[in-house]
Amino acid sequence: MTEQQPWTDAPLVALDLEGTGAQDRENEAILEIAAVPLAGGLPAMAQAYETLINPGRPVPRRPWISPGLTDAVLAQAPSPGVVDPDLATRLEGRYLVGHNVGVDWRLLHRRFPDVHPAGMIDTLRLAKRTGATSRSLSALVEDYDLTGRVSELAPDGRPHRALWDTVAAALLLKALVTEQWSSPPSLASLLASAGERFGRHDDCEQQTLL
Repeated sequence: MTEQQPWTDAPLVALDLEGTGAQDRENEAILEIAAVPLAGGLPAMAQAYETLINPGRPVPRRPWISPGLTDAVLAQAPSPGVVDPDLATRLEGRYLVGHNVGVDWRLLHRRFPDVHPAGMIDTLRLAKRTGATSRSLSALVEDYDLTGRVSELAPDGRPHRALWDTVAAALLLKALVTEQWSSPPSLASLLASAGERFGRHDDCEQQTLL
């Protein structure tokens, strides 16, 4: 795969993490993660992956943490060490697609340092380039009339949960690309407009825009 090939041929995987929050600093924990590969620029739901993760400690009640992510539920989830090998296989060498993806990368890299993706594509960055006035993922999905389709592909999910937000980012990427380019761009062109450098994760907005 070269960056001059169409973006739809690139090894892309949409990703979303739900965590305890950046104010926990070094103690920030991942509570839920979802990864959905893209095929032809669309989410390949047959290969979708989602899991809760046991943080090993009580989780404070914060506005952005879904009510479904309770201590009782998370206590039954696998630990990060159990999730690590499968997650690495799904993300290794792929381009991570997400909304404000640098925030997800910051936490992912901290908790799973052995995962080595090829790069990152930020739908928030691309939305800004297209001139979209909305910034949050949920608002953009609504603006592009994608809410119903996301719910069809993730019928057991809901906004602000990892799988729903992952599918939303994948569909939003396709919509933004279609608006930005009259014909499918190369991966290189997409990276030039929406690529996120690994070293910039500390500069990203502290909370993922929902």
